[in-house]
Amino acid sequence: MPDISLTMLVFLCLAAAAAGWIDAVVGGGGLLLLPAMLLGLPHVQAVQILGTNKAVAIVGTSGAAITYVRKAPVQVKTAVRIGLAALAGSMGGAFFAAGISSDVLRPVIMVVLLGVAAFVMLRPTFGTAPDADRRTVGRARMIAAIVLVGGGIGFYDGLFGPGTGTFLVLALTAVLHLDLVTASATAKIVNVCTNGGALAMFAYQGTVMWQLAALMAVFNLAGGMFGARMALRKGSEFVRGVLLVVVFSLVAKLAFDQWTA
Repeated sequence: MPDISLTMLVFLCLAAAAAGWIDAVVGGGGLLLLPAMLLGLPHVQAVQILGTNKAVAIVGTSGAAITYVRKAPVQVKTAVRIGLAALAGSMGGAFFAAGISSDVLRPVIMVVLLGVAAFVMLRPTFGTAPDADRRTVGRARMIAAIVLVGGGIGFYDGLFGPGTGTFLVLALTAVLHLDLVTASATAKIVNVCTNGGALAMFAYQGTVMWQLAALMAVFNLAGGMFGARMALRKGSEFVRGVLLVVVFSLVAKLAFDQWTA
């Protein structure tokens, strides 16, 4: 564990709690936690921060997933199938990541996200329809969810990464006609699968600061479980509002990275 002041340790723990809350509601907690760790640990190698972040995130994501599964109508088998496809996709994305410049991907992702935000704002009922109004999900649509949502977004996660949880929520809502709360719950199970694979690789490489990760994980877990309960209690309209905030925050971050690259 690196030498960290008490003030900075408190800052990192609070950031972990906030990231867990955001991740549980709509995904995208890494948008807060990774910059906080990079700011708070300027002398630590980036790969160690990435490995430690995964060790923290998987705890909060698992806690949120368990909370959702106990209280929301989640099809765990479907979520695990999509999660395994996402795990395979992320490994493929990581394989090709070295040959692709993030400077090329950022503008494309920003345009996609702005389109997503416009769609969500112009469709107030997106992700809020009651069960009776949803169309039946057939075999072909389920296969599409496994291949495109799992494999495709998993590939993006390994290739580039930012906003993966948010993309999962949006894609699950569109492809499987889930409400936003159920989509968030399903996305958490998928995230557990992808985080687990990434953490195994980082642990094998010896790039996880386990003591720091254990302390931050406690706060991330608390934030994740609180966020899941709040999403379940307040419903899809609340998740929709948080989703828009996260999407615009992601666009701003990508624009800043592109500007300073």
